[in-house]
Amino acid sequence: MTLAPFSLIDTGNDVSKPSNEIGMNHDFHRGEKVLPPSSLEGKAKETMHNAFWDHLKEQLSATPPDFSCALELLKEIKEILLSLLLPRQNRLRSEIEEALDSGFLKQEAERGALNVLRLSKYITSMMTLLCAPVRDEAVQNLDSITDSARLLRGIFQVLGLMRRDMMTYTIQSRQPHPQEHSIQHERARFQERLSKQPGLLDHTTKWLSRAAADLSTRPPACPDAPDPSGVACPSPNEAASSPEPLSPTMVLSQAFLNLLLWDPDNREFPETLLRDRARLQELEAQLRRSTVLASVLLVASSFSGSVLFGSPRFVDRLKRRTKALLEEFDSRPEEAMLTVSEQVSQEIHQSLRNMGLAALSSDSTASLMGQLQDIALKESCVRSVIDQRIHLFLRCCLVLGVQRSLLDLPGGLTLIEAELAELGQKFVNLTHHNQQVFGPYYTEILKTLLPPSQAPPTEVESL
Repeated sequence: MTLAPFSLIDTGNDVSKPSNEIGMNHDFHRGEKVLPPSSLEGKAKETMHNAFWDHLKEQLSATPPDFSCALELLKEIKEILLSLLLPRQNRLRSEIEEALDSGFLKQEAERGALNVLRLSKYITSMMTLLCAPVRDEAVQNLDSITDSARLLRGIFQVLGLMRRDMMTYTIQSRQPHPQEHSIQHERARFQERLSKQPGLLDHTTKWLSRAAADLSTRPPACPDAPDPSGVACPSPNEAASSPEPLSPTMVLSQAFLNLLLWDPDNREFPETLLRDRARLQELEAQLRRSTVLASVLLVASSFSGSVLFGSPRFVDRLKRRTKALLEEFDSRPEEAMLTVSEQVSQEIHQSLRNMGLAALSSDSTASLMGQLQDIALKESCVRSVIDQRIHLFLRCCLVLGVQRSLLDLPGGLTLIEAELAELGQKFVNLTHHNQQVFGPYYTEILKTLLPPSQAPPTEVESL
């Protein structure tokens, strides 16, 4: 029996999204046929679907096990995982190629030594790294499944959702006309309000004015922070050390970055971004979680060095467990970091012991845990530097694009590349859409803020 598992997975569709969602929401997609479960074709597909997985269970339960179906599934899983990687994720690509090498797995199967459950657990660990946050819970639920056939079925279901996420992005990128209609419609509605409320852009003007002032008085970097490697994104970094005359694009980039640091008590939120405020708050929370995660990994690597952090599996395991422990960081940062420090210390000690290496001394352990617990404080130097570097990365994303910005990440950020790619893409999508809608208004405001030689003669160039 040979059935293609993904041909039996319905991913659903939703064409009821409002117009401004088309260019913004990565969960929006259409064009896929969804069969009602009660339809004749739907019932037939469900029967075939169940028959395939029942057949797999029979094969794996046989004595000796028959791995023919499992090998085909693992081959397809490998191809899907590779298709979800970013161009620069060469380390993960090599690891997946090696772990799911078809030739090696076939040899293992012929010897009766193919450990399907162990491979499935490895696959779920990769899915944790590659899935969007909205899929985190679905992937985590797979960890409790111990039956190999049932686990593979769950893996395919979640991979179907992850593949749909990728398809959604592709579909959106090929639909310029609905997006253009969305832009014109949103701008026209705002213009109607502006005609009735002449002061509707007052907060937007203050927001852009504050960004111009910030560019003129940037604070110095934290002096005592560790610097494992230099900041690698040259253009914004050089601009910071050798300030150039202000340009409209620079001011607008700074203004958007300032939104990720917005004081909740400040009611003067720019009018042009009120509809995006909830999205920006989500991005700010995601940025904070990424900052803390990278800070933890940077401190941990300074105590264990390349011995442990040269192992992708150790890093991935440490990331997963740290992420889980940081879920309550926003409400209880000190308690969360105490738990993280204990877990990280335990992971390092256990891994060093497994490799036959000397454990950390009591002084080093105390220092490690102390530095990790300090990350709970906003004034933590490590956290401050990581935060600055992520903001620098986001600035690069606005200027160079996400993919080019990922080519040379600032020091300390390479271990959270996947998280940064997602954060950067969401931020760029939001700012690009907003500027397409409100660009003409920003242009007119910036003409009043910048000297005539620097003011935009036409609409501000899109970020």
